[in-house]
Amino acid sequence: MQTYSYLRPSAVRESTAGRTLALETSGGATPAGEAANPRFFSGFLTAPAVAATALLAVADVAAARYYRPSGNASLDPVVTADGDRLRLESFSGCCGVYARLDVLAPGLDGDDVGHGTTNVDVNPPLRRALAGLGGLDPLHLAVGPEELTVSTFDGEFVEKKVPLPERWLRGFAEAQVLAADFALRAEVPAAEAASLLRALPRPTQRSDGRTTRWVVPAGRTLRPTTRPSPGAVCLPGPERLLTLRTVLRHATTVRVYAPTAPHTGDAGDGAAAVAWEVELPGMRLTLMLSQSAARGFSGEGGVLNDLATGQVTEDAERVAELLAWEPRIDVTELSTQTALPATRVRAALTMLGTSGQIGYDLAEQAYFHRHLPYRAGAAETRNPRLRGARTLVADGAVHLDGPLARVGKGDEAHVVRTDDESGRLSCTCFWWAKYRGGRGPCKHVLAVGIVRGTVDGVARGLVGGVERGAVDGVARGLVDGVARGAVSDAAHGTVPDRPAGAAGEAAAPAPPRAATPPSPPATTPPQPSPPATSPPPPPAPPTPSETAR
Repeated sequence: MQTYSYLRPSAVRESTAGRTLALETSGGATPAGEAANPRFFSGFLTAPAVAATALLAVADVAAARYYRPSGNASLDPVVTADGDRLRLESFSGCCGVYARLDVLAPGLDGDDVGHGTTNVDVNPPLRRALAGLGGLDPLHLAVGPEELTVSTFDGEFVEKKVPLPERWLRGFAEAQVLAADFALRAEVPAAEAASLLRALPRPTQRSDGRTTRWVVPAGRTLRPTTRPSPGAVCLPGPERLLTLRTVLRHATTVRVYAPTAPHTGDAGDGAAAVAWEVELPGMRLTLMLSQSAARGFSGEGGVLNDLATGQVTEDAERVAELLAWEPRIDVTELSTQTALPATRVRAALTMLGTSGQIGYDLAEQAYFHRHLPYRAGAAETRNPRLRGARTLVADGAVHLDGPLARVGKGDEAHVVRTDDESGRLSCTCFWWAKYRGGRGPCKHVLAVGIVRGTVDGVARGLVGGVERGAVDGVARGLVDGVARGAVSDAAHGTVPDRPAGAAGEAAAPAPPRAATPPSPPATTPPQPSPPATSPPPPPAPPTPSETAR
């Protein structure tokens, strides 16, 4: 249960000085440490009517459930101050829609923007006030209390207890991983996008957000179609885009982002997640839809491969020490500062994303930093497939044999195969048969990746001063929780000049490579060997099979 404690409700307040949009804050991190009610900005919005409409869209997403609609599922939006902009983010109650409003420097006129992350109160009276804002009168924006002492004693203290599901936090992690693989697929005038939205089917109780449409970019237009085709961009559950209708009248341009090569998906229909970015005066509004309205971002499994790498926890700690609410994280610079390869820096950012510390900005093609009150080290507890993979490895249930691996024991064992050309792994389990990798790897594929990654690292010489002939022994001693048989099998397959063991067979300890010491003189035979003068034992009689040969 998450508790939001506000000094008073957020509201649009009128005074002789004009209108003020006062967004009250609850808790959060700042460069000076944790704060009960941080203050991040006080100044004017250069496009007040546009900002009010866009903020209302973010609040609408937080209050909506697009799949199996029920009562309000509102979670107060998260606000991050990055020093030169304000970001307001929310997820729908079903975790299938992510919304973010970036109020950029040209959209703000006032004090310097602070640094930190907090929640802001969005209540029904504020929503009604935002819907009624218009005209050209200036609008003052205050993010955080103006006068803390006075506000504390005015009797308007507000506390809201909201159940905060782990799906919401996992959604933050999965959304940034998906977005990092998106590419710009179309850029059209706002009027063209508005025309397309008007032609979309309206959601009904029977449709339940299950419809899927496609659009084919053609110059500065989007041609709708009901079937996938080369170059088409998927609109999964397109009814969820209707939140943008009121915003588009203020927009200039709409950009559509999607994977360049979408996965075939578990339904085999080419459905894929998509993001629409609306360019507004001094700000941007991004709406990201999951691959299907029936499933949220939280179960996509895009973070699992990075979380399964051996050193990701330590790498994440090193990277986290260098982050301070940057609006744009430079992976190359972090790689230089931490002396880590860029691939490991990205894996570390994924790990930090599992605690809500990392987002991804499609417009700038860059990560950004936020801070939520969760630990990155608890990622494994929030990902049951990763826990299952660790258990399989610890139980010695992974046996490698070249491109094949047997994972599990008895009737619960499955075969994981590595494709020779692509290097992709596939499995015989039900999860893989259903999703075909469309929701990340199964626990068996993850377990094989953990074992192979560890053994490959040892075999490549990451353990200094180890002779190739001793790799088996080192791997058996250094891989935490990996069964001796699994590692030995793997090492036999990766180290040349060694015989490969049979599939699934536990290998005996490897003999030493050093030459055998000379035998002692015959007059002092070692015990318990018989004396040298003793006659040798008679040969054993031939077996029936030898006689036959």
